[in-house]
Amino acid sequence: MSDDTESYEEMARWNEACRREEAIRGLLERYPKSLNGQAVADLAWELDLSRATLYRMIKLFRAGGTVSSLMDRKRGRRQGHRALDKDREAVVRRTIEGFYLKPERPSFARLVREVQIDCTTAGLAPPNWRTIKSRVEEIDLQVRGRKRGESEVVKATTATPGSFSASRPLELVQIDHTKVDVFVVDEDTRQPLGRPWLTLALDIFSRMVVGFYLTMGAPSRLSTSLCILHSVFDKTAWLQEREIHEAWPVAGLPGTIHVDNGSDFRSRAFERACRDNGIKLDWRPPGTPHFGGHVERLIGTQMGAVHLLPGSTSSSIEERREYDAKCHAALTLRELERYIALEIVGQYHHAIHGALRRPPIAVWRQHENELVLRLPKDRMQFWISFLPETERTLRPTGIHLFHIRYWSPALSADLGRTKARLIVKYDPRDLSRVFVRRPSGNFVEARYADVTLAPITLWEAQAARRKLNAEGKREIDMHVLVRTALAQRELIQEAKLKTQGRQRLPKPNVDDDELGSLRGVDSSKPVASVEDLD
Repeated sequence: MSDDTESYEEMARWNEACRREEAIRGLLERYPKSLNGQAVADLAWELDLSRATLYRMIKLFRAGGTVSSLMDRKRGRRQGHRALDKDREAVVRRTIEGFYLKPERPSFARLVREVQIDCTTAGLAPPNWRTIKSRVEEIDLQVRGRKRGESEVVKATTATPGSFSASRPLELVQIDHTKVDVFVVDEDTRQPLGRPWLTLALDIFSRMVVGFYLTMGAPSRLSTSLCILHSVFDKTAWLQEREIHEAWPVAGLPGTIHVDNGSDFRSRAFERACRDNGIKLDWRPPGTPHFGGHVERLIGTQMGAVHLLPGSTSSSIEERREYDAKCHAALTLRELERYIALEIVGQYHHAIHGALRRPPIAVWRQHENELVLRLPKDRMQFWISFLPETERTLRPTGIHLFHIRYWSPALSADLGRTKARLIVKYDPRDLSRVFVRRPSGNFVEARYADVTLAPITLWEAQAARRKLNAEGKREIDMHVLVRTALAQRELIQEAKLKTQGRQRLPKPNVDDDELGSLRGVDSSKPVASVEDLD
């Protein structure tokens, strides 16, 4: 079900599960070892649940640790709700969406009247006003407030802390993007490619960088997702691959992530991937750049470091003067990534921070023993949930993506049995494998069909494709193409003239009687006489 077509009932079930998750998580934090019976009874009353049901949900939450585990699985309407037939239900929903959820803010009484008119016109019995009211109340308050222009409702349902401060590490992480002030070059040709984009994640409490992502692509949900993945998991192996020996001790799920107000970050899939793992999202209000002050100061610090690199564009035209950044560019994307990582773990983390009056790593070390480290219960599922996705058709030869063919033996069971396109998740940093969601809903790992291929990044695959296309165009001999095209034109023209000349030849002067006597007779054979027939 898409974001736009998700039913109000589904939204209500999700919102209720979020409410339960917050309450249960708070209960478990207060009583980590043994639950207090009275506290459970009080919470059951608050959530309008029986004690047995609440204990069951606590058990589910401990096992799964996700909001989804607390969603009401019961099909149909809750007991006490009046069920409308399909036609009247459609009229009510359509009238609410088309008449009531408008900036003009029509009253509820006018909505009831409109529903009655629409039902009567369609030859249906109008529903009771209580039924209509229940449908309105199923709509999320903030959604209703935004569509009706009720700023007071939106304000009341939106968290607006006076300042970005935190009381412990990883309580609040801020993420932002910037275009790096330096040109990078191609791995093979060493020709300038352009300026990459950097996505940084900063822990507000300790001012430690919790992760980053460097790419040639423009900022997107993908950039933020991969930055989150880099932030959450241990970075020891990542540092070793880049021959970096300094420590980067930050890992774990953040409590809240503060991101830009871009539409990509408001997608339901991204929001649920965060919320399902206990990560709250806080979007920067439009037109309020000061809300991202902490991470923007960090970006300024990092850009000051890259201004020392060959190929730097500096931060202003005046500072560039006659310096040609493209001609002086020397670092590849991988080399720039290593440089930025060294700058973070070897310089920034160990320098005295202006606001803290201490090095960020000293603040982190002081409080890391008090930190309750939260990690995803299912590492693979968490990782897959944040990866970008696309749709592909399962062919007998496998899954084709970015001109690369993938295969898994598990896909054999689905060949020829499904016509629907399958969801394919991929990691642009490593295209050696993808994850295909089968019709059953489970993801399976599919690897290169050609096992001799080496892992490459999406950027390398696209660059290689562009290079092959350019070489193919250079190998074209335009003189041969032109000569061939002209010869084909001449051939067609001559054929037309011959055909037209043949059609203008005079017809033979033969009497119709003679033709009539010969019709149906094969003149190549002698005509038999009467005597012969006898």
